[in-house]
Amino acid sequence: MDKLKHGVFVAPFHDMDRDPTLAIQRDLELMEWLDRLGFDEAWIGEHHSAGFETISSPELFIAAAAERTRRIRFGTGVVSLPYHNPLMVANRIVQLNHMTRGRVMFGVGPGLLASDAVMLGIDPAVQRDRMVQALDVILRLFAGEAVTEKTDWYELVDARLHLLPYSRPRPEVAVASAATPSGGRVAGQYGLSMLCVAAGVLAGFDALTTNWDIACAVAERDGRAMSRDNLRVVLPIHLAETREAAAAQCREGLTRYIDYMNNNMPRYKVPDGIDIVEWWTGGHYGVIGTPDDAIAAIRRLLDQQQGFGTFLAMPTNFADWPACRRSHELYADHVMPHFWDANRARRASYSWVTANQQELVTKRSDATRRMFDRHEAEEAARKAADRD
Repeated sequence: MDKLKHGVFVAPFHDMDRDPTLAIQRDLELMEWLDRLGFDEAWIGEHHSAGFETISSPELFIAAAAERTRRIRFGTGVVSLPYHNPLMVANRIVQLNHMTRGRVMFGVGPGLLASDAVMLGIDPAVQRDRMVQALDVILRLFAGEAVTEKTDWYELVDARLHLLPYSRPRPEVAVASAATPSGGRVAGQYGLSMLCVAAGVLAGFDALTTNWDIACAVAERDGRAMSRDNLRVVLPIHLAETREAAAAQCREGLTRYIDYMNNNMPRYKVPDGIDIVEWWTGGHYGVIGTPDDAIAAIRRLLDQQQGFGTFLAMPTNFADWPACRRSHELYADHVMPHFWDANRARRASYSWVTANQQELVTKRSDATRRMFDRHEAEEAARKAADRD
């Protein structure tokens, strides 16, 4: 495997007592900040209801963010395929692929919030099947095929792209995988990357290995092999210089986040009489702590999954904006170099100097003494010449 890559998975989460316009602007500022810090990629979510997750078009957001950045790659995290005509999705992604000169990745999923589906008159029970239908068409369109197909929710007549992808043969395509096996099955069937978005939820953590094994088994039946370099794992992260500072910054925001998540679908129960941050970190739902805590959590996931290509920190927005910016800076300054072993040569050089200190001091002292001796000799010779 290549060295571990690092990115973010931006839902995003924004409290409903904050200005929504400023929240979106800060999300864009975050992309600029991550680009300067050296993050590899950022995935942007799609949501249409429930109040907290305020980006409804990841494509629009990515188009703006790409103009503000230089190297970071962007992914749709994810486009909820049952909500869109597949030809329109394919055209938007291909346009973004050209506009970013290949910096866009295409993440797909069935749609997470039942409230989104209900507003569109979609039965949540059909969303996963519709996702596969749409994905199959989009991959064929990316390949330059003309598609004629009629289903109970879309019709295409000799449909084709008039602009083929900038990335050949196509942009990277990733499918979301949570607790169910559907994501792994689709990834294996089509040879796609996987986005494991629920590593901080017990059912999602337990399903990580199972879903990857499913993907590998399905791919093997078709004569393909899955690569762990194309596996991404997501976990909420907030860092500060001390655990106490991180907890103080996040306690109120975490409470609001838990209320939001349970309002969608009850899934978290905080026991009475326990600090909510202590409960959160103790249950491995996410990291609220120091860079060392983040390193330990990522190592736990690497061991459990036997490796993956990219770790995606989920910005929590539990804290205020300056603390969130600082969190990402601490991650870039301490967590990334740890996994890249970026300072190995520096440490080796320091140790070599330490081990050879006496010899080096002696050589430097000898060189200094010789320089003084030479200077004094040259001065004496010059004075003697002047006397003559």
